[in-house]
Amino acid sequence: MERSSSSEEREQSIEAFGWAARDSSGYLSPFVFSRRKTGAEEVRVKVLYCGICHSDLHCLKNEWHSSIYPLVPGHEIVGEVSDIGSKVRKFNLGDKVGVGCIVDSRRACESCREDQENYCTKAVATYNGVHHDGTVNYGGYSDHIVVDERYAVKIPHTLPLASAAPLLCAGISVYSPMKYFGLVGPDKHIGIVGLGGLGHIGVRFAKAFGTRVTVVSSTSGKSKDALETLGADGFLVSTDEDQMKGAMGTMDGIIDTVSASHSISPLIGLLKPNGKLVLLGATEKPFDLSAFSLIIGRKSVAGSGIGGMQETQEMIDFAAEHGVKAEIEIISMDYVNTAMDRLAKGDVRYRFVIDIANTLAATRP
Repeated sequence: MERSSSSEEREQSIEAFGWAARDSSGYLSPFVFSRRKTGAEEVRVKVLYCGICHSDLHCLKNEWHSSIYPLVPGHEIVGEVSDIGSKVRKFNLGDKVGVGCIVDSRRACESCREDQENYCTKAVATYNGVHHDGTVNYGGYSDHIVVDERYAVKIPHTLPLASAAPLLCAGISVYSPMKYFGLVGPDKHIGIVGLGGLGHIGVRFAKAFGTRVTVVSSTSGKSKDALETLGADGFLVSTDEDQMKGAMGTMDGIIDTVSASHSISPLIGLLKPNGKLVLLGATEKPFDLSAFSLIIGRKSVAGSGIGGMQETQEMIDFAAEHGVKAEIEIISMDYVNTAMDRLAKGDVRYRFVIDIANTLAATRP
């Protein structure tokens, strides 16, 4: 078992334990490191569950060429407040809280003033980011985490904790563009491209908003799940030319969750005039798109990334009120490398969640 070796971290007084990757092989193993003391406006969170996001896999393998090793992933964190700073007003000891993709930002810039900390140019990632004191952040595949109270959200008692974890990234990623682009309500028809970790939650939020929703997938394999389990109103196979032709010009908006390289030109054809295609997946290759496909019908292509802290709390509260939750497979900490292999193959329905509280300690040598 390796220990954190940087001088900055050795000066921290609270020992932590988690699993980390040491290089771009992405292989995770036990890792002892340090967390800073709880600051005046910070809370210490005992991690109970942590979801596995596809971006964890990208970062573990340095596929975005920005990974800092050792790397402890995890930004879908649900836990319990175990310590609070002297100036904390938002939380009490024992509160159930969530920590998502960011743990800090400039706080005074235009984005932060507008409660869009996620678009702050100095936003600090929950893991693989650098704290303002110069230390590297480690994520939720660990026993505890320290975060400023502004960057944590309350988890209502009616929301199952394990199923709530994926909402901290996947959930807000689909909720935010639906609200921002006005794609909610019974007079709207939207498409969800890809029925995976993000897509299945997108269907559930759309139905909770009363929106008509059609799943668009490259194969028919998930049609039964989409229609019967998740309640989608329709299912389109994107490789079926007749189905796609029959649906042309029927959608007000499309939420594209696919991160693998794919053509978006056929999706543009599904949009009504003034329709919006919103990209959530970070594809490796650029898209090939004709300008005329947008000009004819004043259609638009946009991107969206998570949400600000106020909106994230709104999303969590909405999910609790309407029973929106992720379909998950709970795993033990020592299964995480197998889970990563399965995730790379798309072999999960639909989100892995690590039971940190009950399985992490047993992996400590």
